[in-house]
Amino acid sequence: MKRLAKNSCWVIALMLFSFIGTAQDEEVLPSESKFKDPKTKIWFNTYGNIRISKRLFWDAQTHFRFEETEDTPFIGQIAQIYNRHAIGYIYSKKVNFSLGGVLRVNFNTDEDSDDRPVVPEFRIWHQYQFAMPLYNSMIYHRLRIEHRWTKDFADDSEYIFRNRWRYMFRAKVPLNNHKLVPKTLYVSPEAELIMQSGKAVVASPMEDLRLTTTLGYILTPRLTVAGGLMYSQGQTLENGGIYKQSWTMRFHVYFSPDIRKVKNKLPEIHFDD
Repeated sequence: MKRLAKNSCWVIALMLFSFIGTAQDEEVLPSESKFKDPKTKIWFNTYGNIRISKRLFWDAQTHFRFEETEDTPFIGQIAQIYNRHAIGYIYSKKVNFSLGGVLRVNFNTDEDSDDRPVVPEFRIWHQYQFAMPLYNSMIYHRLRIEHRWTKDFADDSEYIFRNRWRYMFRAKVPLNNHKLVPKTLYVSPEAELIMQSGKAVVASPMEDLRLTTTLGYILTPRLTVAGGLMYSQGQTLENGGIYKQSWTMRFHVYFSPDIRKVKNKLPEIHFDD
C-alpha cells in the first residue's frame, strides 16, 4: 500500500507539473495569431559584381536601412548598416555560387530604451543562383543559407546562433524593348521566403515572407538602377503567435565592373543581386 501510495503521489505530481506547463504555454502563446502594426522602412542598397578572373567575381554589397520611429515617421532613423561580401564562382552563364561573410551593424531604434545604442551582428553565407530565359524575360531562382550570430541591445544579452534558409523567386520583364539591354525599362516581381532554425527558435521558424515589385532601368551593360515597394511579415522570435509587418521602399544600384585585361573578358553573363 505504501508503495502504491508513493507511486500515486508521483503520478499526481507529474500531472500537476504538466498542467502548470500547459497553462504557462497557453499564457505565452495567444489563442490566435496576432499581427503588430506595420512599420515603414526605406532601404538604400548597392550591389557590386566585380569580375576578377575567368570564373571568379567579388560580390560586394552595402545596405543602409532606415526605420520609422515616433519622432521621425516614415523615413525614420538608421536601423542597420550591412556590409556583405563574398567570392563567387561562375559555373556557366546562368549558374553561379558565392561564399562569404557579413558584418551588420544594428542600431537601437527604441527612443525610450536605455540599452546599448549599437550592436554588431556576424554571419557566414553561401548562395546558389540559377537564371533561365523565358521568352524575352529572365527568371531567377536563388538559394541562400546564412549562419547568424545575433544579440539584443540589453547590456547582459549574449550572442545566440541561428541558421537562415532563404529561397527567392524573381523575374525581370522588359517593358519597352524585346531584350534586357541598355536603355530598357523593366519590371521585376519578387517573392522570398526566409525560414530559421536553431536552439533559440522554438515556435517561430518563419522569420520573413517578402513580396516585392521593382521598376528598373538598364543604363549601360555595367550599370542598372531600380526602386520598388516590399511588403513583409514574419513570426517574432520571442513569440511564434505574434507576427511583425512592414512596408519598405527599396532603392538599388547594380554595378559590375570588369578589372581584367580586355583579351580575357567573356561575354555578359546573367547574374546580379
